[in-house]
Amino acid sequence: MSITLADARIVTPDGVHEGWITIEDGRFTHIGQGQAPRDGHGLAGRYVVPGFVDIHTHGGAGGSFPSGDQDQARRAAAFHAAHGTTTIMASLVTASLPDLARATASLADLCDDGLLAGIHFEGPYIARSRCGAHDPAKLRDPSPGELSGLLKAGRGHVRMVTVASELPGGLDTVRAAAAEGVIAALGHSDATYEQAIEAIEAGCTVATHLYNALPPLHHREPGPMAALLEDERVTVELINDGVHVHPAMVRLATAVAGPARTALITDAMGAAGMGDGTYRLGSMEVTVTGGTARLTEGGAIAGSTLTMDVAFRRAVLDAGLPVAVAAEMASLTPARVLGVDDRVGSITVGKTADLLVLNDDLTLQGVMRHGSWLTSP
Repeated sequence: MSITLADARIVTPDGVHEGWITIEDGRFTHIGQGQAPRDGHGLAGRYVVPGFVDIHTHGGAGGSFPSGDQDQARRAAAFHAAHGTTTIMASLVTASLPDLARATASLADLCDDGLLAGIHFEGPYIARSRCGAHDPAKLRDPSPGELSGLLKAGRGHVRMVTVASELPGGLDTVRAAAAEGVIAALGHSDATYEQAIEAIEAGCTVATHLYNALPPLHHREPGPMAALLEDERVTVELINDGVHVHPAMVRLATAVAGPARTALITDAMGAAGMGDGTYRLGSMEVTVTGGTARLTEGGAIAGSTLTMDVAFRRAVLDAGLPVAVAAEMASLTPARVLGVDDRVGSITVGKTADLLVLNDDLTLQGVMRHGSWLTSP
């Protein structure tokens, strides 16, 4: 199958170009500027950006990844794909070890099938003082031995684990994860600046949803965020829904870390796309009001109802970032985190043809995954 998309504003790693793209057998084969050399599907000057890569998502459309239910996982992945996320990692939440192992083994089947790009453990190795919407009764001190068992359940598909490195066993667990090729992320943590530096030296390379569930920046006690932002080895996640993070703080993180180290995420839960009401995030009850998800008891923010097309659009329209910068943060940077940037994350000859067509106002008009339209523009 061959298709040429013409008369488009194509967002590549080099910037925005007016031109055309040819896709053959599910891959980008030609990218040119100006008029296409062959008849193609004219896009009337619309933007074409790479498919989004979401490395932190708990569900959507009523489907929950933490449930481990494969039908729910398929529903959630399809929902986010319709909103532009062509590569998605399933994030679990704090649960008992048997429940985590069961959900991990089930979701690993969907990783085998190529539906999911991996599995992320957000808990149980997090700080009680910063647990947010995680069940405090199920929190545990980090343990390399326990983690090893969970990794075996995932059959090589566990790609990330969030750890509060200051907890007993935290640094050893970070080292153990890194030794197994699993991304160690610092998050839901009360680490000091110095402890965060220790975690980075031990192998932490991601900041789980920067600003949220971490001590705030302070000029005398910089805390972990300063260490995470300033270290070139660390990529920081941002939940850009206007609830978790103010646009000024999106600009600040991007200015300090640069788009190559700043990844947009959704942190979406099953309520995404479902409207207001009562839902569950793991074992916790969540109430969604006006699109904001909070624990029914206590009111802590409990994930989001965000989709990546909205996160991308907000980065441009609310935070004021250039379209090419926002595309890097939503696609190429998270693809680098996962180690799949040789295949996805940018419109580059030879890569898988995952792309999105956007109107001038950056609303989503078309989604292509692996060279086939999920939604035709």
